[in-house]
Amino acid sequence: MTHPAGMRPWRFVIWFGAVSLLADFVYEGARSITGPLLASLGASALVVGVVTGAGEAVALGLRLFSGPLADRTGRFWGWTIGGYTLTVVTVPLLGLTGVLWVACALVIAERVGKAVRSPAKDTLLSYATAVTGRGRGFAVHEAMDQIGALIGPLTVAGMLALTGDHYAPALGVLAAPGVAVLALLVWLRRRVPKPAMYETVMAPDPVAGAEDAETAVNGRLPGEFWRYAAFTATTTAGLATFGVLSFHLVERGLLTPSWVPVLYAAAMAVDGVAALVTGWAYDRLGSRALVVLPLLAAAVPALAFTRTLAVVVIGSLVWGAAMGIQESTLRATVADLVPPGRRATAYGVLAGAVGAASLVGGTLVGGLYNSSIPLLITVVAAIQVAALALLLTMQVPRP
Repeated sequence: MTHPAGMRPWRFVIWFGAVSLLADFVYEGARSITGPLLASLGASALVVGVVTGAGEAVALGLRLFSGPLADRTGRFWGWTIGGYTLTVVTVPLLGLTGVLWVACALVIAERVGKAVRSPAKDTLLSYATAVTGRGRGFAVHEAMDQIGALIGPLTVAGMLALTGDHYAPALGVLAAPGVAVLALLVWLRRRVPKPAMYETVMAPDPVAGAEDAETAVNGRLPGEFWRYAAFTATTTAGLATFGVLSFHLVERGLLTPSWVPVLYAAAMAVDGVAALVTGWAYDRLGSRALVVLPLLAAAVPALAFTRTLAVVVIGSLVWGAAMGIQESTLRATVADLVPPGRRATAYGVLAGAVGAASLVGGTLVGGLYNSSIPLLITVVAAIQVAALALLLTMQVPRP
């Protein structure tokens, strides 16, 4: 029997996961070599840290505008498709430039595409996960994300090896999965034009419905959401970017540029596993499952900025686990804290807070890397202790 929304919830989650798989093939393939690419054009560790941090700040900060606009217009599919289009167009161009400032601009432009689509995309996905389970639905979506994030860097690594570390062909091959992203999105929109029906056909609780109506009218977001945003921003400020990690690997002679994407792919595999584990844990334990995130983030610089390859590899994999939690379970929690009427706005606000934290964190890590790695490790640990304290004061509803 056909579901009222046009497709059964789990099928929608899987197909949406396929979109993300292909998109991650494209942009994670590019991100896996951002540090070495910028370094090859003359960038310092500070420049890499600022650009990658600024890219994340843009990807997250602009959602302060795209989230509320998606809620007001209700055009979630339009925002999603537009954002993916910008990303898949800019990535192949990145390999064609030989000018540092142009490359930096393209890195940031790719992140703008993510800013445009993410609140709308997460809202579309949240409707279906109301049926499948928040943690599990977002976890499966993130795990499929990471299949693409595994394939993309490995493809780029293979092309770099074949072409003698030439970036143009390595990034040019990513145009093909980009076209597939757009084709699949158009098809999925035709099949499920109104994903909100997944949540509305569940006959929601009248009290919850009244709360949702009030939130939609007066624009207020729940107080607990703001505490959650503070926790998320704090832990993000102490999470190193892979741009600086990869810079360390190449500049210290631990890996060649062609091997960096392989390590990134391994980190993305860990990302997917961590998302699944914490997603299932979240559906059973609630916010207590998030305690592991500050602990992982604190361990990253202590491991990843050493001079021993095996330890650096472990640190990079720990970074992947932290990213898996950040990209899945943190998003699932928002859907439990905020009713549907302002959910895209909430995703945008959260992303804005995290974006500012990413810029601070990228600049902090890049700057401290140049001056004192022991000080960097100490500062990050202190930030994560503060994040953990914020988390323990929260009261997130059990899913």
